[in-house]
Amino acid sequence: MNRISQRIAAIAESATLAVDAKAKAMKAAGEDVVSFGAGEPDFPTPEHVVEAAVEACRDPRNHRYSPVAGLPELREAVAAKTARDSGLRCEAAQVLITAGGKHAVYQAFATLLDPGDEVLLPAPWWTTYPEAIALTGATTVEVPTDETTGYKVTVDQLDERATERTKALVFVSPSNPTGAVYDRDQIEAIGHWAVERGIWVITDEIYEHLTYGEHRFHSMPVLVPELADRCVVLNGVAKTYAMTGWRVGWMIGPLDVIKAATNLQSQSTSNIANVSQRAALAAVSGDLDAVAAMRAAFDRRRLRIHEALNDVPGVTCPEPEGAFYAFPSFQGALDRDIRGVRPRTTLELAEVILDEAKVAVVPGEAFGAPGYARLSFALGDDELAEGVARIAKLLAESG
Repeated sequence: MNRISQRIAAIAESATLAVDAKAKAMKAAGEDVVSFGAGEPDFPTPEHVVEAAVEACRDPRNHRYSPVAGLPELREAVAAKTARDSGLRCEAAQVLITAGGKHAVYQAFATLLDPGDEVLLPAPWWTTYPEAIALTGATTVEVPTDETTGYKVTVDQLDERATERTKALVFVSPSNPTGAVYDRDQIEAIGHWAVERGIWVITDEIYEHLTYGEHRFHSMPVLVPELADRCVVLNGVAKTYAMTGWRVGWMIGPLDVIKAATNLQSQSTSNIANVSQRAALAAVSGDLDAVAAMRAAFDRRRLRIHEALNDVPGVTCPEPEGAFYAFPSFQGALDRDIRGVRPRTTLELAEVILDEAKVAVVPGEAFGAPGYARLSFALGDDELAEGVARIAKLLAESG
């Protein structure tokens, strides 16, 4: 008899967290490591949010259990913030507060999917999606994209892969890991296709405020209102307010879905930490000045990393349109001798880059995209330049 259940043993470790942990361990050991691994802003949480948490710690109301679905005032504030920021109008009862965006992902899949269901998942994908789908007994159906299509799927591609077992589509724009942003017409076309096929759409909007240049965020259920009854929106405070460690996210969906997900949460985490909820309330109820400042810095960095990566031998990189990730192809750098090692995959190449150049990148295998790598540009300008320069120097030595 197995000591660990087959279901849990089959889960792959989060590659992004693993790379970040190894880089931090090397730094703690005194090594000079530049890490492009973690997907979190390098800015502090806004001061008024921190002060709200301090006050919450002193308030005895927050020392006790609170409603499973979230503090009523936070659910109301999330509904108001969503209407303000994306145009999607919902009731507070349609909001479930979760332990970060990742928790919302798991609960959405667990609530909607059964064994035998199929989920259309555009690749490259964020590492958590296929693992959360597999835990339900459903099957991930990959819809591949690459830099030639801007990392975006078409209705024709979705239609080719849909079957009578297709239950849902995962849609993400702006994208982690590629930084791709779908335009309005593309989103409308996909949304109308989902309505016609009777397919659920689970849309992750965590990077809604991080778009650049002429690219704009659009919420699918706003552009296609008839989809709303078969759509679950995922979001959280992590990226917009530099609150990755506070662990507050949410699901927005039809009342029956939110009720079922709340029942699930009542038997798992119960309520999310009240102090974090009070901090999130201050964040979503406030203005967007902090994210505007972050976006300006990320915009400068994305242009810098785009240019720098395209100067690296064997590397090609599309210009990131949103989020804070570059997703270059390293295929031209594979199967070349690098200080006595000949990496044939980006998984092997990432190990060589970390060992030899002391730079951490996340290999594309983690995102269903061998031959590519994700580099977060949510780090200081000087560190960014140094990290890419080290990669360039290392690959320039290859033969």
